[in-house]
Amino acid sequence: MSDPNTTQSPLPNVTEPTEHIVSNEDIYGFWIGFSLAVISNAFIGSSFIFKKRGLIRIAKRRGTRADQGGYGYLKEWLWWLGMFLMIFGEILNFVAYAFAPATLVTPLGALSVIVAAVMSSIFLKERLNIIGKVSCGLCVIGSTVMVMHSPKETKVHTMDQMLEKVQEPGFIVFCLLLLVISMVFMIYLAPRYGSKSVMVYVTICATLGAFTVMGCKGMGVAVTQTIKGDQQFTNWFTYLMFAIVITCILVQLNFLNRALDIFNTAVVTPIYYVLFTSCVVSLSAVLFKDFFYMDWKDILSFFLGFITVVGGIFLLNAFKYMNISMKNLPKAHKKDTEKQDENANMSVNGDIMCHTDDEEDVDAYQRLANSHSVASMDHIEFEIDTNLKS
Repeated sequence: MSDPNTTQSPLPNVTEPTEHIVSNEDIYGFWIGFSLAVISNAFIGSSFIFKKRGLIRIAKRRGTRADQGGYGYLKEWLWWLGMFLMIFGEILNFVAYAFAPATLVTPLGALSVIVAAVMSSIFLKERLNIIGKVSCGLCVIGSTVMVMHSPKETKVHTMDQMLEKVQEPGFIVFCLLLLVISMVFMIYLAPRYGSKSVMVYVTICATLGAFTVMGCKGMGVAVTQTIKGDQQFTNWFTYLMFAIVITCILVQLNFLNRALDIFNTAVVTPIYYVLFTSCVVSLSAVLFKDFFYMDWKDILSFFLGFITVVGGIFLLNAFKYMNISMKNLPKAHKKDTEKQDENANMSVNGDIMCHTDDEEDVDAYQRLANSHSVASMDHIEFEIDTNLKS
């Protein structure tokens, strides 16, 4: 039995959670990555417009279209201008992945959707109505919420850490799943349904885009580590990351050109954003465990922001061609409504009722049309029959 007066050293409380501290280096990297992502998406959004203009000019000259396997757009300077803007934007995006988490950089692609929508209304004469403007505002709000509640640090700082993480079973299984989906769409669905459904080509681009982002992240880590004095361009894993990026980008460009050639820019861009962001965030969460140290409130806010962006993109896409403005919003006038009610033939359950000018009959018809009770309908029909006979 121990002496109660004996002083014992307190045991550490293993159940007490350890406070997670984000370093200043991660904070600086977060804002550098955020700034680069915003600038890059402005270039990427504008690139869609110029590439589309180039494809339109090829179609007007009756050249072989991209969807039919033609490569006439390679001779079009507008297409190359769009390509240059996209490459420059992707380079900035690539650098952003070296500083900030993929779950921050990738969702900011919504800004490219806004840029593409605004520029489409200017250069492609694709009208941006009031719903489209509200949708752009929702995208900005949702993106802001996601930035405020996104992870503020990167979990991988060396290529050795990167190699260790890509060997985890969960990441390998998820990669195989994405590869199977992309191969099924490329080999089986694309030849049959590619020209009929925008989802085919865009799904291929989105699934391969997830590998592109992970490859960019690996290349960014290699470059950063090399700048700090630890040479990584003699590491075979660095060149594997580079090969993944180049291969996936080339395949993505091929199918993205086909999608843009067939379908409207306002359709391709939003759907591509939603699928691409979903794939990247999912793969990044599996690989880097970006949400592991986040509070549940931040995680919930992050996904609510993403849902807001998706809602804005959906509205932008669904009501793109509707002629809706502040001037022609529907306005209800009581007098006009009463006049239409007096002159209209009342219909209940598809049966056309006879026309009458009697106010009592009109009132009975109104009650019959507004009634959801079978007993009430029978009673009102009895009143109408009595009035008609009299």
